[in-house]
Amino acid sequence: MNHAALELDRISLTYGTIVAINDVSLRVERGEFVTLLGPSGSGKTSTLRVVGGFEKPTSGTVRIGGETVNDRPPYGRDTATIFQNGALFPHKTVAQNIAYGLRMRRVPQPEIERRVREILAIVALSGYEDRYPAAMSGGQRQRVALARSLVVRPTLLLFDEPMSALDLALRLQLRAEIKRLHEELGFSAIFVTHDQGEAMSMSDRVAVMAKGQIEQIGRPEEVYRHPANEFVFTFMGESCRLPVRIDGRAVFDSSGQPVPLTLVAPPGPGEWRIYVRPGHVRLLPKASEGLPNQLEATVQMVEYLGGSYRYHVQASGLSLVCDSSSKLGFGPGDAAVASWLQEDMRCFQ
Repeated sequence: MNHAALELDRISLTYGTIVAINDVSLRVERGEFVTLLGPSGSGKTSTLRVVGGFEKPTSGTVRIGGETVNDRPPYGRDTATIFQNGALFPHKTVAQNIAYGLRMRRVPQPEIERRVREILAIVALSGYEDRYPAAMSGGQRQRVALARSLVVRPTLLLFDEPMSALDLALRLQLRAEIKRLHEELGFSAIFVTHDQGEAMSMSDRVAVMAKGQIEQIGRPEEVYRHPANEFVFTFMGESCRLPVRIDGRAVFDSSGQPVPLTLVAPPGPGEWRIYVRPGHVRLLPKASEGLPNQLEATVQMVEYLGGSYRYHVQASGLSLVCDSSSKLGFGPGDAAVASWLQEDMRCFQ
């Protein structure tokens, strides 16, 4: 029987009155890359530590490769962990660091040498065998840590925010490297991060966590485009928040002034929060027939972000942000019309 790489069955972890994990269930299939995404204190790192054996759950069952491992220490589980700082042995060379896990498993020396050579080639570090960690860059050290974990061929790889200490250029490089290796080698993995870009670009599925629970799990596109709740929508990317009152199909701002928004399916009367992402807001010089949700706006500020422009506007008493890949020709004080499609708008109460 081909068991899943990981099964968490109703895992909870408490420290006195503090609940770190609250009844979390998760299944990671063989060859699947699943990211635990959430802010600080969401329970993502605690969940990883429970899987790795660094914490024992208060309740629930952890199964790796079909075997229950609740009472096994980290070295007794078929996992390998890549930590934030790489956790390399400073007094060992690259080859010795990579070979360490194989030696602990009593793999014959000729096999160790062969597998070390193979993995060094895979992570593009051939020729670095005799270097020490201190003589390498941060990105190279993390690739050594990755090679050390991959070489033992574990059932499950655990990534504990391995890129958080790297600068942006190295993070992007290592992100692409890990994705390439996963596609090439097909390993099973849990990746922990607070970075939405990392989660979206690398994962087969993303589990968004908050307050010790999984709020939503699904393919990256599914979680981004069809968020289960307000927290998931706001955490998965920047958004404009529009507090309104809805009465039938009529929409009013906080001062009671009508707002010309088109509600195809009104969510019901009462106080609501409408969200739209800056990349979905269009800024036009004048009203255009056939476009929904056209609000008269005044440009407040323009930011140049390198690869794009950001326009801050006031529209019908509401604050909006529009992101554009090209310069639109508006400046502070200019009149404009802000618009977005109905399917790009989300309402939460």
